Amino acid sequence: MRYRNAVLRVIRHMAQGVDVSGLFPEMVKASAVPDVVQKKLVSLYVRAQAPRQPQLALLAVNTLRKDCAHPSPAVRGLALRSMCGLRMPGIQEYLQQPLLSGLRDKASYVRRVAVLGCAKMLKLQGDCEVDGALVNELYSLLRDSDPIVVVNCLRALEEILKKEGGVVINKPIAHHLLNRMADLDQWGQSEVLTFLLRYKPRTEEELFDILNLLDGCLKSSSPSVVMAATKLFLVLAREYPHVQADVLVRVKGPLLSACTSESRELCFTALCHVRQILRSLPGHFSSHYKKFFCSYSEPHYIKCQKMDVLCELVNDENVQQVLEELKSYCTDVSIELAQAAIFAIGNIARTYTEQCVGILTELLRLQQEHITSAVIQAFRDLVWLCPQCTDAVCRALPGCEDTIQDSEGKQALIWLLGTHGEKVPNAPYVLEDFVENVKSEMFPAVKMELLTALVRLFLSRPAECQDTLGRLLYFCIEEEMDMAVRDRGLFYYRLLQSGVEQVKRVLCGPKSDPSLGLLEDKTEQPVNAWASEFNTLAPVYGRERWALVTAHQPAEPSYTCSPRIDSSNRDTESLISEENKEVLKVHPDTGSLTLIPDVYLTAEQFEKTWLSLNTNWHLSLPWCGAVHPDTIQAALHVVHIQTIAMSKAGVQPWKAYLSAQDDAGCLFLTELLLEAADSEMQVSVKQSEAKPEAMQAFISVLKTVMGTVAGLES
Repeated sequence: MRYRNAVLRVIRHMAQGVDVSGLFPEMVKASAVPDVVQKKLVSLYVRAQAPRQPQLALLAVNTLRKDCAHPSPAVRGLALRSMCGLRMPGIQEYLQQPLLSGLRDKASYVRRVAVLGCAKMLKLQGDCEVDGALVNELYSLLRDSDPIVVVNCLRALEEILKKEGGVVINKPIAHHLLNRMADLDQWGQSEVLTFLLRYKPRTEEELFDILNLLDGCLKSSSPSVVMAATKLFLVLAREYPHVQADVLVRVKGPLLSACTSESRELCFTALCHVRQILRSLPGHFSSHYKKFFCSYSEPHYIKCQKMDVLCELVNDENVQQVLEELKSYCTDVSIELAQAAIFAIGNIARTYTEQCVGILTELLRLQQEHITSAVIQAFRDLVWLCPQCTDAVCRALPGCEDTIQDSEGKQALIWLLGTHGEKVPNAPYVLEDFVENVKSEMFPAVKMELLTALVRLFLSRPAECQDTLGRLLYFCIEEEMDMAVRDRGLFYYRLLQSGVEQVKRVLCGPKSDPSLGLLEDKTEQPVNAWASEFNTLAPVYGRERWALVTAHQPAEPSYTCSPRIDSSNRDTESLISEENKEVLKVHPDTGSLTLIPDVYLTAEQFEKTWLSLNTNWHLSLPWCGAVHPDTIQAALHVVHIQTIAMSKAGVQPWKAYLSAQDDAGCLFLTELLLEAADSEMQVSVKQSEAKPEAMQAFISVLKTVMGTVAGLES
């Protein structure tokens, strides 16, 4: 017991960050005792310290190999787990024989550990050829009497045969797994159901026999089993829409239970899947709309998901109750939640215009800045989509200009006054107040919107706008420092010189007929369009973002012996070291462009190369909100773009310098510039070699990444 207490103290110091590697020999000796608890403690120490002491770790290997022949199954299993957990070069040759013996061990616990150890061993070997005899041994263990051994075999084979497409599920294996479902625990059932997706029944009779066998999984108390079974039903019954619809009806109860779960992660995931189902079955959950009312204790992201679901469940019977519930959220203490509720009412207004416009007009009377801004933005979108409500919106606009302070709200109000100013009596004078304060305006987007609005209003009310428009054009052309605003002012000035008719032709296109109502595509998606994405992270991330994430999975390190290059000689080498041979397709739409990971380019090298090149490409990317450098840097790293330098969050103007190199040796040097928040991000790219196709491919990658980051932060 005294020896065990000493080992415990060592483990405690190791957990606190103290260097205890010098005690390695004594700790190895401490494992040569019959005490299983002490063996476990020493095993934890050895696995943590082996990478630091690879030579001394061989001492532990000999002790562990002896324990693999111990009479106790617990000791044999612990020894195998410990050996497989040693991350050190050359460990593979010591693992093979104990693992093969473990696969044939009489104790099921040892077989479970040995199966997973096979996957660990082959991962340590890296790109070495897979041992066919070992694979056959694992396939034979799929018929093991222990259900956990069966599931572990599936996972191990999946890892080992990853390059070959994973484990093969043929008819005998599929039927065997189906017959063993009752013996598996919930985790095992969900795993087996996932692997059964790879089997395609040969006949209709076999298909329905399989579905009948799995019918009980739809009634399981485990959400993971229910979701896995639902996906299997949807995929196997792809040619039988009525079967798919029946399955979605049966899964309604478990999904609703998950949506009210105390687990926030489970609740959010279930809500995302509910929205996915509603694409094919609109109103599928309409009778249970109260289940999606928000609770005060729920986090913001769950409340937003529930409001999105409520917008899709609205019908003639529940519209009044849903609108009253959303109206109560509009005065929430959380500004983000209140604005999200207002936007939700704006979405419902596309179908139930009169009721929603009345509620939004009432909210304007509260004269709260964030509420007024969100309402005006909702009005702008509503007028554009449903022109029949223009008169009601215009009657609610007077007086709003005194409350709005944020950029988005100002832009929405200015757009409404410029587009429909003939219906707002004081529209020219409101815009004149904006012009009077244009010098103190921080957002270039507001200035450009003001230019467009005044030119439009000038066409319908020239006498009231002529002087104001002249002063604004003079300021934008002569005094404004932002080049985008200045160019917009010059454009309108020259356009006005060409004549009023030419201005009308450019700015005043034909408007929608209010009698047409909202023209919106409400085509229902077939279930087969998203069945393969069910029970994955695609509904949570979104299809595009999930595709981007899965396309750039980082490679896991292997522990085979490989030559190492001294970092002190890196400056004398090429900008990309010769060891970085592995490249990754950056994006499916980028043609033949491949960027090399881990580009080692110093700040001095970047500056020297940057000054010697001319700018090959310049573009502007829309950006909303503040910049989060950590998020941008992480996203760029995924696609193998190196960050040379980057401003801190909150700094204005915000800058970043990036570099990347393709497999042909062409360098791409990039500057990102954001003058102020809620403006356009200026992107300048220089190329070491003139390759237009590669440049276009790189720009496509950069736009995809920055667009994804901007969507995540908004």
